[in-house]
Parts: sequence; C-alpha cells; structure tokens
Amino acid sequence: MAYGFNEVAAAVVFFLPAYVANTAAGLFGGGRPVDLGVRLWDGRRLFGDGKTYRGLFAGVACGLLYRLLENIYLSRHPLSSFHLAFLLSFGALAGDMAGSFIKRRIGIAKGESAPFLDQLDFVIGGLLLASFAVELTMETVIILLLISPVGHLAVNIIGFLLHKKEVPW
Repeated sequence: MAYGFNEVAAAVVFFLPAYVANTAAGLFGGGRPVDLGVRLWDGRRLFGDGKTYRGLFAGVACGLLYRLLENIYLSRHPLSSFHLAFLLSFGALAGDMAGSFIKRRIGIAKGESAPFLDQLDFVIGGLLLASFAVELTMETVIILLLISPVGHLAVNIIGFLLHKKEVPW
C-alpha cells in the first residue's frame, strides 16, 4: 500500500484546519480550565489544567481563520467549506480533551507521555466530526494516522524549544 505525494498532500491539506487548531490551542491556551476543576469518582480532574477555554476558542478560531485565508488565496468564496473547517478544528480539540480524559482515568498525569494516544487523539476527533460532513476515504484516514504522529512530535519539540510546552512530546 504505497501512497504518492499527491495523496499525502491532499490528506494534509484537507486536515490543515485541525492541525492549525491543535497547534494554536497550545500556543494561545491558558487561563480557566474547561473542566472548571471538577474531579470525578476517582478523585482525578476531568481533563486537567492543560485544557482551557482560551485554548479551545483560540484553536477553533485559528482553524477557521486558516480556512478563510486559504479560500481567499485560492479565490474561492471566503466561507467555502467553513462548516468542515469548524468540524475539523473543534473535533481535533475535542479529541485532544478525550485523550486527556483517558489519561487522567488511567493515572497518567499532565505532561506525562502516552505514546500514540498523545499523537492520535486529535486526529481521531477531527476525522470523526468531519465524517458528519464529508465521506472520508480509507486512504485519507490511513495517511493521516501514519503521518500525524511524526508531525505532532516535530511541532511539540519546536514548542518545547520555544518554551511554549513543558515537555517535548
């Protein structure tokens, strides 16, 4: 199963609002946590301090802004596929929160590594919500699941070096 440059590029371009949203949430996050400090039956936080309203709103806004600028650059209607950009952006951040929820339930603290979960939760969330608006091909799903962990790690290392992240994963 070999994928060419065009297939990989198409998958990445399709998913860029989610990538932008996930990165922007980390860059611009902080402030009031989405879970408002709520602890569940196990005594652990619902999501933790790393998932904030500012990060959620900034992430979605940046994903939408990316799509708006892309549409203007490509001479498309500015709001073309805006709903899809919203689903990808919000889905990515909801997937990331679901990953944090799972990590808290199994006793993994904020900042501790959870291989594959850390790299794929946002991809699964973005694809899941996007599937309500478009028919996803298996090719696109496989490509994104294969390349996203590498890109996610690279972006996190850059964020760590820029002192925007506490850990490089």
